Order: sequence, then structure tokens, then C-alpha cells
Amino acid sequence: MKKRHEQKLIILSIALFLVFNIPFVLIFNFEGAIFGIPTFYFSTFSIWLLSIVISAIVLNRHYE
Repeated sequence: MKKRHEQKLIILSIALFLVFNIPFVLIFNFEGAIFGIPTFYFSTFSIWLLSIVISAIVLNRHYE
């Protein structure tokens, strides 16, 4: 794996560590729903899905 791809994945990991930290997680902890899903769960799983997509894009470029 190229060094720049490793760096992108490390930056993504650090960003996720900061985003899933308690002060940022509590920002989304309020009453309400998006598409019938509570906002806390929707935001948590949306961020998680976005990180998986970004990781897949970085890794697909590695294998090209």
C-alpha cells in the first residue's frame, strides 16, 4: 500500500475517534426523527456508513 493511502486511512481513523467522542456525540442527542429513525441513531450510523464508503474508495484506488 502506498504511503499516501495509509496516511488517508490514519487521518480517517483519527477523525472518527474525534467525531465519536462524547461531546460530539451528544450534539445529535435530541428529540426528533429523520425518516422515522431517532436523530442520534441516524447520525451515528450515517457517519459510520460514510467512513466505510471513504475507506472503500481509498482502498479501491490502492488496488488499481
